[in-house]
Amino acid sequence: MATTFRVSDLRFLAGLLLPLGLLFNMLVHPDRAGIGAFVIWIAVALVDGFWPGAHRSPPAGGSVGFLRWTLRLYVPVQVALLAVGIWVTARAEWAIVVGVAYGAGFLTGAQGITFAHELGHSRNKVDRFLGWVLMTCVNYPQFMVEHYRGHHVKAATHDDPASARLGESLWRFLPRTVVGSTIHAWQLEAKRLVEMKRGWISSPLLWATAVNVAFLAGIVALAEWKVLFFWLFQSAFAVWLLETVNYIEHYGLSRAPREPFGVQHAWNADHVVSNSLLANLQRHSDHHVNAWKPAAQLEALPGPQLPTGYAGCLLLAAVPPLWFRVMHPRLTEPRWQRNGPALGREGAGG
Repeated sequence: MATTFRVSDLRFLAGLLLPLGLLFNMLVHPDRAGIGAFVIWIAVALVDGFWPGAHRSPPAGGSVGFLRWTLRLYVPVQVALLAVGIWVTARAEWAIVVGVAYGAGFLTGAQGITFAHELGHSRNKVDRFLGWVLMTCVNYPQFMVEHYRGHHVKAATHDDPASARLGESLWRFLPRTVVGSTIHAWQLEAKRLVEMKRGWISSPLLWATAVNVAFLAGIVALAEWKVLFFWLFQSAFAVWLLETVNYIEHYGLSRAPREPFGVQHAWNADHVVSNSLLANLQRHSDHHVNAWKPAAQLEALPGPQLPTGYAGCLLLAAVPPLWFRVMHPRLTEPRWQRNGPALGREGAGG
């Protein structure tokens, strides 16, 4: 498999162009920040859904380092974007505050959390630290514990709060996954500290949570209510995007607790626009079968296929009757329903 730079690797630079575009709008046209983000979301969904040429991404390979450095460079861009968002909303009218908060949440959720996820799967300590920074920016640092030590062990089983069950609507799934994942993350962290004979002072989860609490307390103490709305709204919308993607990725698929993870246990999409923006996240079966594999190397494995990329599926999932109507027939497709041997063994992440 190729590990050298390919021209097709340039598509991953889209992960930097969107936040830079939003940053420009915040500084120059803050009244357009929200509508700009929404237009991009709908445009990606339409391209994924209706342009036949967008249904296949370039094959696995290319430069692991190029994508990794793109993700690293995204981190200071997001921090700058949020700093500008705070500065703008502190002085803006409420209509602009809402639009800027929505635009920021769209980026911190769709790309920030996606990139934090990939950085957290790195064996490099600096990369994992950057993942913690991105998740702390959306007040959801528990993801950095639960995803790697919880979800990647229990994905597509009844015990995983981040795997949606057959017939479960998105709106029933959300409170279950947020509460369950948060509780399980703190339990996993407590267990790790006991096993390593360390105190809570060494826990990155505790420190990240303390930063979140202190930052919110500072905003309240200063009575910056527009800033408070901006910070909480962008975080909530980002987490909504994350957990809705979790809902999509394993909806209605299940395995026994001791059954190895196979291609039949995750939904996939290989739409080039979405995969370019989301660092190949939609090649999800290979990601779970080989959790340490860098995103640039993920392959489009056979298995359950989504009707479109994540941008469109987010909209479908928000309307449960429509989601069920589209997805339930796909659960019985014979191409992947056969219970053959798993293609690999589930790996543990970061």
